[in-house]
Amino acid sequence: MTEQQADLEANKAIVRRYRELHNRNDLDALDAIVATDLITHNLLPGLPPGLAGGKLSHAGFLAAFPDGVTTTDDLIAEGDKVVERVTFTGTNTGSFLGAPPTGRPVRATSMSMYRIADGKIVEHWGENDVLGVMQQLGLMPAPGA
Repeated sequence: MTEQQADLEANKAIVRRYRELHNRNDLDALDAIVATDLITHNLLPGLPPGLAGGKLSHAGFLAAFPDGVTTTDDLIAEGDKVVERVTFTGTNTGSFLGAPPTGRPVRATSMSMYRIADGKIVEHWGENDVLGVMQQLGLMPAPGA
């Protein structure tokens, strides 16, 4: 294995560890692999920047879907970036984006790109199927409805 291949595998391992901690809701352990001054390009309005905002976002999502699990479907690395395609499944038993709980299950896909530096996630871009989740919860009409 070349040094470049080893670096790519190390970066992928950081994202795998992030996903494991995320699914275990072990947010304190994220301090070891996510930079405090994390740059998030799609942070929800009203949240503080950095890792603190990411933790608050996760806590809010966990409150809405306490049984939620995110499964990594693909993990691709190039240079200092890792792209992760995931599937989320969970049941809406808490308030979600201001809407009351519906009790409905959801399944949604999303993609994230992480930039890794010095063994930590330092930057994040994400695309989530919020529209699909809202439709599954009955909070928005489905196409053709």
